[in-house]
Amino acid sequence: MFTEVLPHPASTIDDVVAMMTALEHALPPSDGVRWFNHLYLRVTLGVRAAIAGATAFNDPRFLDRLDVAFANLYFDALCANERDPESAPPAWRPLFSARSAPRVLPLQFALAGMDAHINRDLPAGLVTVFDELGGSPLDRGGRRDDFVRVNGILETVEAQVKPEFATGPIGTLDRLTTPVDDRLAMWSVRAAREAAWTNAAVLWQLKAVPALRQDFFDRLDRFTGFSAEALLAVQSRASGG
Repeated sequence: MFTEVLPHPASTIDDVVAMMTALEHALPPSDGVRWFNHLYLRVTLGVRAAIAGATAFNDPRFLDRLDVAFANLYFDALCANERDPESAPPAWRPLFSARSAPRVLPLQFALAGMDAHINRDLPAGLVTVFDELGGSPLDRGGRRDDFVRVNGILETVEAQVKPEFATGPIGTLDRLTTPVDDRLAMWSVRAAREAAWTNAAVLWQLKAVPALRQDFFDRLDRFTGFSAEALLAVQSRASGG
């Protein structure tokens, strides 16, 4: 099914939005991948609108290309899992294997997808785009500032979609702990994106040592898979699983 909905890599943000929208229509609400995809689509729409405004960023083209490269890694993981689950990146396997689990909450699926996509895919996407456009993740200039500004979009989207994920015990917990849990959740995303930029810089520095570079990335991939498993399992226990 994924290879039919995603017949080719995205070339533009419009392609990304179209492909995510097709996934949203193809996947039932009971599919955990749909919950991550729903959140990711909303974020992508926010980024596209901000880039179109062109006033908030130093290098809109950089963010445009990063958005496309980043999304294609997600699409690649989906298609790899459909061909052979063992060929999917380790970071993504927990979400894919739990996607039909009845006692996992929508928020858990969304967080597990975010964990895989930010911690594993974002460093790789950053390196790809710097290879394409020039420059380096070692530079802390305008592109780095643009990368950080995206956090504001994430905050806005998080507030908009939160009611859709705050169901059952998670909804009760949310009402009791807001706004403390909001700050903690957003800090976690900010911290993950900060670490992703740092890991991209490490990958960039290791270009001259391909074997070591691959080993570093493989370990990052596997470690991210462990953290995704923890998000799914710990949250499930907290909700009675």
